[in-house]
Amino acid sequence: MNVVRRSATALAVTAVIGAAAAPAAYAASPAPSLPSGLYGTGDPTYDGVWRQSLALLAQDTAGVRPAAAAVDWLTGQQCADGSFAPYRADPAKACDAKTPVDTNMTSAAVQALAALGGHEAATGKAVAWLKSVQNKDGGWGYTAGGPSDANSTSLAVGALAAAGERPADVVKGGRSPYDALLALAVPCDAAEGAGAFAYQPGDKGALAANADATAAAVLAALGKGLTAEAATAGAAPSCTGGGDPTPEQAAANGAAYLAGALAGDGHLMSALAGAEDRPDYGNTADAVVALAAQGGARQAAEPLKWLERNALTWARQTGPAAYAQLILAAHAAHADPRDFGGTDLVQRLNATGPAPQDATPAAGPDREAASESESESESESDDGFGVWWYVGVCLVAGVGIGFLLSGRNRGRQP
Repeated sequence: MNVVRRSATALAVTAVIGAAAAPAAYAASPAPSLPSGLYGTGDPTYDGVWRQSLALLAQDTAGVRPAAAAVDWLTGQQCADGSFAPYRADPAKACDAKTPVDTNMTSAAVQALAALGGHEAATGKAVAWLKSVQNKDGGWGYTAGGPSDANSTSLAVGALAAAGERPADVVKGGRSPYDALLALAVPCDAAEGAGAFAYQPGDKGALAANADATAAAVLAALGKGLTAEAATAGAAPSCTGGGDPTPEQAAANGAAYLAGALAGDGHLMSALAGAEDRPDYGNTADAVVALAAQGGARQAAEPLKWLERNALTWARQTGPAAYAQLILAAHAAHADPRDFGGTDLVQRLNATGPAPQDATPAAGPDREAASESESESESESDDGFGVWWYVGVCLVAGVGIGFLLSGRNRGRQP
């Protein structure tokens, strides 16, 4: 995902390689002074709106009324044209052509503000902007005019649905978002990656299975967003149908691919070129949401158990977006986010930002002190869907990657 124009891609790859060898170089860069309404203490330059949006969404699903300051910070980040950039240190300064607005931040903010209610003007402007930058193939790229990718298109679908739109009716060049997504679906008769979605077409239009893109696209094909809930329990998904599936069948095919990728050890792996493969906690959480939304909570039970056993250290190291991802996974799979492997995820998330206006008391004792969350949040990297500028550091630390990393792993993921 080329976040600050395409030239940033090469710079980020260089940064990733350098960070793997010397992560201290990142720590040496001073973080901007942080506003009191923002969740997390890590540098928000590349993920402020993202982590804030996920935090607010997760709080809302858990019955928490977020702090007014937190909501105001998010709404204050919006540009006059309705778009959002990752972080605007001075919201009073008008956005201009150099402001790095993007579709992912905008889509996440729409989903958060729509869930909270009472922000129709803001979400309406944001949706209008998304429609204005829709590509002629029906999809969206990370930046306006960039090539469509499965992750950005899926996030936009979630934003449209959250705002009360019918995604299938949002058409550009005669094509809807579902046309763009289905063009990225790997056929069931493919030698590798059957049923999966690619991030973008590769050389000569080849489609390489990408687990991250697949988790995102399954939700979008179902017309759902980041806070999807479990569907009525059904049979285990299988890859069926010809080369022109309906969105619902493509979602089932994608779920079948994810189920196969998760079989055995219960988690996905990161596969970034030049780095050692590691368990990918963020993408595993995304897969839990996708599997539950497509086939019911039982389909997501095993990866959810793996997350309960293994993901808490990652969440502590990573910050509010990671806690939010785990809360959304628990929400989708009908698990209790206040007793997630013995930890109250909601309490931990709340401790990374301004105190909420009200919150349901914890269901039981947290096995780890809440103060630990507050002290460890000082070293957050604030990885979300992980922020790609931090990938090198994150991989060294064992941090997973979520939706926001979308196409950085464009090759096949197991």
